[in-house]
Formats: sequence, C-alpha cells, structure tokens
Amino acid sequence: MSTCILDLAPFLPSDEKLKRSGLPDKALHLKGRAAGLAGQLNPVTAATLRRHMEVINSYYSNLIEGNRTKPHEIRQAQHGDFSADPVARDLQQESLAHIQVQSLLAERKLDAEKVFSSDTLRWLHRAFYQRLPEHQREVHDEATGEAETVEPGQYRRRTVSVGHHIAPAAEDLPTLVDSFFDIYKPDRHPGTDKIIAVMAAHHRLLWIHPFLDGNGRVARLWTDEALKTAGLESVGVWCLSRGLARGSDHYKRLLHQADHPRQGQLDGRGALSEKTLMEFCDYMLDQALDQVSYISELLHFQSLRHRVGRYVEARNDGRVPGQTRPLKAGAARVLFAAFQEGELARSEALGLTGEHSERNARRLLSQLRDEGLLSETNNRSPLRWEIPEHAEPWYFPELTPGV
Repeated sequence: MSTCILDLAPFLPSDEKLKRSGLPDKALHLKGRAAGLAGQLNPVTAATLRRHMEVINSYYSNLIEGNRTKPHEIRQAQHGDFSADPVARDLQQESLAHIQVQSLLAERKLDAEKVFSSDTLRWLHRAFYQRLPEHQREVHDEATGEAETVEPGQYRRRTVSVGHHIAPAAEDLPTLVDSFFDIYKPDRHPGTDKIIAVMAAHHRLLWIHPFLDGNGRVARLWTDEALKTAGLESVGVWCLSRGLARGSDHYKRLLHQADHPRQGQLDGRGALSEKTLMEFCDYMLDQALDQVSYISELLHFQSLRHRVGRYVEARNDGRVPGQTRPLKAGAARVLFAAFQEGELARSEALGLTGEHSERNARRLLSQLRDEGLLSETNNRSPLRWEIPEHAEPWYFPELTPGV
C-alpha cells in the first residue's frame, strides 16, 4: 500500500487549536530566551562553547540510542586514546563520528533551502555512517535475524516496522521525503509557527523512517539545524538532546503516541492524531526552553564569575581531580575576563594577574595555557577562554553526569 504526504497530516495543529493552546506563547518565549543568550555572549566565546557542546550533544543524542559512552571517554578518543575493549571502542568511534558530522555541518553554513532538502538529510546520514567501521554498519532484522548492511546516505530498500508503526514503503520514500521538506520549509509558516513546525517535523521525519538505521541521530542533527533556520539564535550553545535524553522514556513514549491515527471527529482532520502531535510539540518546546534557561543562567556574568572563583578555590584546596598545582587568585580575574571579552591581549592579561613581578605574571599565564584554561594560536596571539575537562564541573554544574 503506497503512502502519500497526506498520510502525515496534520502537518501542524490547526490555527484554531494553536490559538487555544500555549504553543505560540512558548515558541515566542523560546525565541526571546535564545536571542537573549546569543546577545550576552562574545562571538569568540560562543564559538568556544559550541565546540565544547559538540561533545555534550554527541553524548546525549547517542545516549538516547543506548550508547552510554561518557564525555570523558569521548574526549579520550578524540586524543587517540581508545578503549582496549572492542565494544567500548566501537561506541567511542560512534560518538566521534557524531561530533565530526556536527563540525562539518557547521562549516557548511547552510541556508534554509538547503537545510530543508533531501540532499542534506542524505548527506547527514552518509557523513555519519562513512565514519564508522564497516562492521558497525551491520544491523539485524528483528523478525528474521538476518544481517543487513546500512548503505550510507541511501534510503532503506524494504519496509520496516518501528514498534506498532509500519513505516512507509521503500518505493515511496524519494517522493515522500521531498514533499515533507516542501511542507515544512520555513517560508511556508509565519512568525513563531516556524519553530512549532520544526518540532512537528521532528516527529513526522521519524514517522517516515527514511533509513534502515540511524534515523534518530540524523533527525536530531537535522532538527538542530532546522531550528537555526527557524530563527532560534544560540543553537549549539544549548543542547536540545540533553533535555530529550534526561527524559528519554517520555520522549520515546510521546513519539510513539504521535504515530497514532486520528481518534474521532474532534481530533483534527488529518490521518494522524492532532491531539498527540500537539502534546509532542509542547514537550519539545518545554525541553528547548529548559535547556536555553539552564545555559543562560549558568552564563550570566555574575553567576559565572562566582563559579570561576570557586574553581580557583577548589584548585587551591586540592578538590579538582588530576590537578595538583595551586592557582594564584589572579587566575580567576584573567579567566573571567577572557570569557567575557572572548580573547585578551597579552598585556591586558598580564595586568589582570595582579602580580607585581612580570615574571610571575607570565608564569601564571603559562600555567593557565598549559592546563588548557586558556589557548593561543601562536606566542603573540591573544589568549582565549577554554573549558578543559577538569574545569567543566565547576563552570557548568550538572551539564554531564560524573565520571
């Protein structure tokens, strides 16, 4: 039985239902909070945060899929230190592939037309799976037990079921995916409806289930990029997948419920349930708001200044694992100024140390560079704020689980 785009309807809740719901207000609030976060950050600092959050996003998105590789294990793999255990090593490689795809996606600087296209969707899948060893592309048919190989960037070639949902026939996928992107592209939706549309599209893309495997990761990568084109600033500084993973069972349950067909005459006019789609969109907006608010509060200047100071105190009390050298009090001033300004001229950094001796001031800056708290591109370049693993729990409490 063939599937057409109308089998995904409603694409959005009706105007009448939206007006009576809290979704437009939440979307507007989310847009304001995201813009406020972008406005409070120096662009250089924001770029540092986005690079750091690539590991966090990889951890949480893969966690939803059952990969429990911790961020410190991912960072070890980034430095070539892989586990001797083959299973753990495979999971580290999976996390690295996710991070590399995020970086490549950021470099592409896609506009809305390209984000909302089957070419980009297939590129995401191909870029991820091409970075995995061949044995990690193998999946097993739950019904027959037979092994199949995932083809990077290629739509699945057979019908599959996801729970109780039978996904569209393979031969319908090219037309269906193209129609999907045409329906959800931002210029078809006014104002903050663009944001609600992306949240709805997240479910509908997973309903289509275009690939044999990897649909969840690809959908979350695509959703992050789509939210940028929908007008959400600071995406990448905050991490939607963190919210979804912290309530993973609820996220999956709402995804499943949004698969349900329409339940009676009061449940919209499409083939699928309008009520459960609204519940799913509401949940997604809540998670995004929670994550933007969490990061915004952590990055508030006075709050971060306090936590940088606490980190320096902890260093001097011996409470930072793996760091035995104390830090002089002036380190806190240098680190916070580097965060606030994005980068510091060396002369400015030397003055902020509070050291009367230039030699001692240079020693302190050298220590901060050696320990990854500051970075430089050469020995005359400005100094930039960084987030080494030993400082993350102090700068960003509860961002990730403990080691």
